[in-house]
Amino acid sequence: MKKIQMVDLKGQYEQIQEQVDSSVLNVIHSTAFINGPEVHSFQKELEDYLNVKHVIPCANGTDALQIAMMGLGLQPGDEVITADFTFAATVEVIALLQLTPVLVDVEPDSFNIDPEAIKKAITPKTKAIVPVHLFGQAANMDAIMAIAEDYNLYVIEDNAQGIGGSYTFEDGKSVKTGTIGHVASTSFFPSKNLGCYGDGGAIFTNDDELAHIIRGVVNHGMYKRYHHDVVGVNSRLDSIQAAVLRAKLPNLDRYNDARRTAARKYNKAFEGIKNIITPSAKGNTCDVSQGKICNTCNCHVFHQYTLRVINTDRDALVKHLNDNAIPCGVYYPIPLHSQKAYQDSRYNEADFPVTNQLVTEVISLPMHTELDNEQIDFITKTVIDFVTK
Repeated sequence: MKKIQMVDLKGQYEQIQEQVDSSVLNVIHSTAFINGPEVHSFQKELEDYLNVKHVIPCANGTDALQIAMMGLGLQPGDEVITADFTFAATVEVIALLQLTPVLVDVEPDSFNIDPEAIKKAITPKTKAIVPVHLFGQAANMDAIMAIAEDYNLYVIEDNAQGIGGSYTFEDGKSVKTGTIGHVASTSFFPSKNLGCYGDGGAIFTNDDELAHIIRGVVNHGMYKRYHHDVVGVNSRLDSIQAAVLRAKLPNLDRYNDARRTAARKYNKAFEGIKNIITPSAKGNTCDVSQGKICNTCNCHVFHQYTLRVINTDRDALVKHLNDNAIPCGVYYPIPLHSQKAYQDSRYNEADFPVTNQLVTEVISLPMHTELDNEQIDFITKTVIDFVTK
């Protein structure tokens, strides 16, 4: 059996090595390292793939979130609602801009922000909602966009883990995640479903005026050299990373299909194990029970395959897996409202029952495009042996 990797970037690279090597060498020979032709070509190709009017590449996913908020003109003290159960970057940029983060609980099955919790958190100071398509599962955008319209709020999609996924609205219309809100951000960190070989990110929007502002923000506030019209930052996707992403983009749907196939195999192996709750993948237009994955919709791209283990010592399971040379991850072990940097007297533990439970139960197993049946069989047997002993 091949060595099990949490993410097998080398195996994936070997499948596209010739194209990647050739493209990267072309950039080196051209010396067009910043904003070169590869960046502009990738931007256009990603716009076509997503069917979105504007893709603005930038240096990383965290910058993408920050720049999106800067483009919207949010002001210090404005409240921004987001999920308590997610990576810190989502709330980090809110705090960096001196906005007020408002953390709310998530749904127990999707792990995504709870629309009912959003409604309860809205005040006259609320200006935006940041839903995170966590682990690759689309958030409930029907409900979130309805709330935003009712209260005149911006929606900033954090699509760092959901690139390539789709969302089907209740009326049957299907669109790519990251193209639904007023603006969206994504990350091309190497382990993402569409990852480069360094840092990278992008902002998406269908709003022409907002796209114009953001293009200035990413480039020191300049639209004309040495003319600084808005306050900006220095955040650019370099040409070598764009070349890698161009090689990968045509394979993204295949990569996501491979992840869903692996997830179905995991779910099948864990079926009937009472101490394990497997992830579901179900959109608004399909009727799929807990632990099942719809065969027709693309609402989950399984950036992570995350179990909940019940009545089990999760941390001991982590050690057991590591002792058997199986990598795993705990995303995330501490709620954001409990992190020292983001503690706030406004928060009440009773408002976060789901998050507080999830952080003790979740464990993510290896998930990538190169997983084979032998590896999945070994991983699932090792987990089952532990939770049923």
